[in-house]
Amino acid sequence: MNIKWQYDQENIDWNELSELYKIAPLGEKDAKDLEMVFGNSKFKCFAFHENKIVAVGRALADGADCSYLCDVAVHPGFQGLGLGKAVIQKLVDFSEGHKKILLYANPGKEPFYKKLGFSQMNTAMAIFINHDFAVKKGLISNS
Repeated sequence: MNIKWQYDQENIDWNELSELYKIAPLGEKDAKDLEMVFGNSKFKCFAFHENKIVAVGRALADGADCSYLCDVAVHPGFQGLGLGKAVIQKLVDFSEGHKKILLYANPGKEPFYKKLGFSQMNTAMAIFINHDFAVKKGLISNS
């Protein structure tokens, strides 16, 4: 399989990326919002197969203390081939030198991230704009 990697957002089709998040499935992400959040991210990683985005991820990072990996998605037709692992590893490599690298996993994905060197946190807290949805998806508890 011939995968081309890109680490900037030049010539990204944001509508195509929005569709990828929908089918991955990681939810509805507006194309304009994606352009903004990727633009505000220090690190980004796109994997292409035959000029189509098949895997993606980004990291918000401050250059020294904290890098937060987020929005990692792999096209369903390319899952199980190591692309998710490759995206995470590239973002971790880009984040080298930060005191901590964080991410939050969808419930059930924790073993995948543990294999990549991540440890479960005991003190993570969050405020979600849609609290009820986050509870329903198992991202936070309602207590």
